[in-house]
Amino acid sequence: MLPYPLLTVSIVLMWLLLNRVTPGHILLGTLVGIFASWSLAALRPEKPRFAKWYLLPKLFGIVLWDVLLSNLNVAGTVLRGGRSPHPPGFVTLPVESGSGVILSVMAMIVTGTPGSAWLEYNSNDRTVLIHVASLENATDWRDHFKNRYEKLLLEIFA
Repeated sequence: MLPYPLLTVSIVLMWLLLNRVTPGHILLGTLVGIFASWSLAALRPEKPRFAKWYLLPKLFGIVLWDVLLSNLNVAGTVLRGGRSPHPPGFVTLPVESGSGVILSVMAMIVTGTPGSAWLEYNSNDRTVLIHVASLENATDWRDHFKNRYEKLLLEIFA
């Protein structure tokens, strides 16, 4: 009945935190939680398999540092009146893994970092299209991403 019970309970609790606790909201939140759980089960996401889970704090630290630096760069651009030292651009990034878990984590990292956005994954070519708000050199950005994130993610989820 409930393939993801923790998800269902979390949605109900969030629903009640955002609304008043009334019998109607309890019922509606429960229905939303159940249908969300069923929807996720229909997608059948693959389960992550950690080969080197102890590298997760290293990845977290790298991402946190890069988000901080990116926030400072975006803030600088805003304070300069929207004038960036480098023009925006698109980068096509070849990726080694076709794993949904690795691609999802990469997408979260890229999109969660201010100044960049994951736009498209091409499964035929195994490439990702990324928009970068201030792109100095596409080759350097590509190498930075592959050496800093993809290599580590391939180790973690090998």
